[in-house]
Amino acid sequence: MTRFILSFFGAIFSLVTLGLMMTAITIGAVFWMYGRDLPSHERLAQYTPPTISRIYSVEGKIIDEFAQERRLFTPAKEIPDLVKQAFISAEDKNFYIHDGYDLRGIAAAAFDAVRSRGQDVRGASTITQQVMKNFLLGGDRRAERKIKEIILASRVESALSKEKILELYLNEIFLGQNSYGVTAAAQTYFNKTLSQLAPHEAAFLASLPKAPSDYHPVREKERLMARRNFVLREMNENGYIDDATYAAERDAPLRSVQNGDFEPFQKSLPPRDYFTDEIRRQLSRDRGEEDFFSGGYSVRATLDPEMQVVAAEALRRALEQYDRSLGVWRGTGKSIPEDQLGSEEAWRAALASVDVARDIDLENPWYPAVVLEVGANEARIGIEGVENDEDGHWIPANDVQWARKRNSDGRLGPRAQVADDLLDVGEVVHVRRMTADADGSFIRWTLRQVPEVEGGFMAMDVNTGRVLAMQGGFSYQHSVFNRATQAKRQPGSSFKPFVYAAALDSGYSPATIVVDAPIEIDTPQGVWRPKNASNQFYGPTPLRTGIERSRNLMTVRLAQEVGIDVVGRYAEKFGVYDRMSPVLANALGSQETTIFQMVAAYAMFANGGERVEPTLVDRVQDRYGNTVYRHDKRDCVNCGDPGIAPDSSPRIVSNRERVMDPVTAYQLTSMMEGVVQRGTASGTVNLPVPTAGKTGTTNDAKDVWFVGFTSNIVAGCYIGYDQPRSLGSGASGGGLCGPVFQRFMSEAVKKYGGGKFKVPTACQFINIDRFTGARLSDGASGANVVAECFREGEEPIFGIQFDGGFAMGGNFDVIQPGGQAREVTTSTGRKAVVGPKANFGTLSSGGLY
Repeated sequence: MTRFILSFFGAIFSLVTLGLMMTAITIGAVFWMYGRDLPSHERLAQYTPPTISRIYSVEGKIIDEFAQERRLFTPAKEIPDLVKQAFISAEDKNFYIHDGYDLRGIAAAAFDAVRSRGQDVRGASTITQQVMKNFLLGGDRRAERKIKEIILASRVESALSKEKILELYLNEIFLGQNSYGVTAAAQTYFNKTLSQLAPHEAAFLASLPKAPSDYHPVREKERLMARRNFVLREMNENGYIDDATYAAERDAPLRSVQNGDFEPFQKSLPPRDYFTDEIRRQLSRDRGEEDFFSGGYSVRATLDPEMQVVAAEALRRALEQYDRSLGVWRGTGKSIPEDQLGSEEAWRAALASVDVARDIDLENPWYPAVVLEVGANEARIGIEGVENDEDGHWIPANDVQWARKRNSDGRLGPRAQVADDLLDVGEVVHVRRMTADADGSFIRWTLRQVPEVEGGFMAMDVNTGRVLAMQGGFSYQHSVFNRATQAKRQPGSSFKPFVYAAALDSGYSPATIVVDAPIEIDTPQGVWRPKNASNQFYGPTPLRTGIERSRNLMTVRLAQEVGIDVVGRYAEKFGVYDRMSPVLANALGSQETTIFQMVAAYAMFANGGERVEPTLVDRVQDRYGNTVYRHDKRDCVNCGDPGIAPDSSPRIVSNRERVMDPVTAYQLTSMMEGVVQRGTASGTVNLPVPTAGKTGTTNDAKDVWFVGFTSNIVAGCYIGYDQPRSLGSGASGGGLCGPVFQRFMSEAVKKYGGGKFKVPTACQFINIDRFTGARLSDGASGANVVAECFREGEEPIFGIQFDGGFAMGGNFDVIQPGGQAREVTTSTGRKAVVGPKANFGTLSSGGLY
């Protein structure tokens, strides 16, 4: 009997042993089979997650951010223990003691799945397993993936520290609201840093990995509250918070940005504008779009926020003044159906969904509004973000009387007298507060509209190329097209300084005489007869007066004399064009360029003829703080010398290329000072420091320009319709863009100062008559006397006239302003009428002034 019992138990033992061996072999085989082709876990050590690229102003404030996934990477040592403890309590309380997987958890999950017949399938993944799933494997729930997950988890536990694994997890996990990682989530839900989180807020975040959409803080508030309190209880049971803290935190209300308890982080950022979007465009081009959006770059912009506000206001004011002078009402073109205006809640919801600009601040912020009612004289409006007064908000009759409405047939109707003449119920409009100049007190609400005419403006430092302000249109939210960098426009006479620069470098002087007389040029398109803006001709005239008064015929003759190829090489060297077509019409600015290129080119006049590259970025650092781009490449030869004398300073050595002789740069600058003092910009530009510049107005005033500079700041503006058409017979660069430059530079001078333009040592000054070019005595004085810079060592020659090879008719009479029209013989021998009413015709590519 004993032998039988022993045999029986021996058989049982053998079977169990064999069973265990077979099980072990089977499990080993399964793990061997699935572990052969697994992805390498070693790359986790070099993992660099996609993170937000941020742009900072010169003051170090965040002004914009770009990301595909909103993630802010934080090293494990900078993540507070409280946050780590909350996630460990919620997801994996044995994290610090297991080897990557939790057998008890897996068994419990399997038991629940069997008991519920597959209805209650829950995960039993450790944090390490979740890292494997997120980084190396898919998210399916098949047993095959779970086996691979366990294998990789055990491998990575032997390769990486617990803190590194936790760092990967807490920076990668998706927590809803397009937030990846705990740092971004803390900002999204509470507008706080990790170190500012209370225990209940850390528990709030730790509740989300399970299913962020199922625990939405508004739609699923009660469910999230229960989950949060469960995490707090786990933290208490695990010894991370004491009983008193647990009780207090459990009773804390569920507060979040989404519930309106905190201001959203994005509200602290200025609205995205042309400046930061241009940085995005340029860095995406230079570094690759995917790299920029996920590389976690810190970009130090050159933007001066104060001057950007001034630039936007200056350009907007000019565009709106021109638009209102036309007296045509267009509105926004958007409306809300009347059946959605029945209640305040309804119209506010409808208005919030209308796509109109909300980034305009001109005198006061502009608000979207909807017309709720039109009375006999006034219109009642509902305004976004503004509470209703007891009597409501109204647009009075006298606020619409500046405009006419365009009828359905395209014709303009009569000037409006009451609100009903201009506005319809349901129409979406822009309004702003009209306030008293004296004390800012409210007067009434006034209608506004985004102008149809557009423009661009840019300002930069003449020595460093740092762009201080850029405005690419009236409103970025209305149109993201950046007219400062993307709009190719004819610069008109603002191009003439490059013709004169080529001449001055070719041996001409500001006193050189060029004939201002009629010209006819045969072209493949027909005969081109350029003309001056005044339709008058002034005979032999010095170069100085030619540029001050923007004489077209002198410029064409000069370009012909110097050679249009030479002029083209100058324009290309200064970066105005990549390649300029060698046709004479281009001497008058008929080939298109951008305000960005023109302002950068003018900077080289202002700084004495040294190359300067415009930049919107001072420095770019990667996520680790390494500098990957620095604009200022000048050398500081003794910055690291501790023995510098107290009364000395480090010496900065410029390595800029010289593109123009310094005497030429000064001569040209002096001539353009005359443009501001007594020329085409004299009526609108008047700064307290020496200022130079040049106006530009194209054929039929389709584009108007002004580019000017002081000793340290250069700025430029153009205004025109996106689909070019005439701005009207009275439009000019001095009249429309001059005031933009004046408003901006008035504030820039207060902040950055300005002084006399640097005179090269090779200058010798001689008094000349600016009307005739004749040499005057050293003691001469009067409005016609100009002290002109000539190159030292070169004896100036006076009295020689240049006509560019265009013969002047023998019976040509000089036509002075106010003279009578008369018939003259042109350079080709034909007869033509010149004088105030003369019209010599133009080509589409020429005849600019």
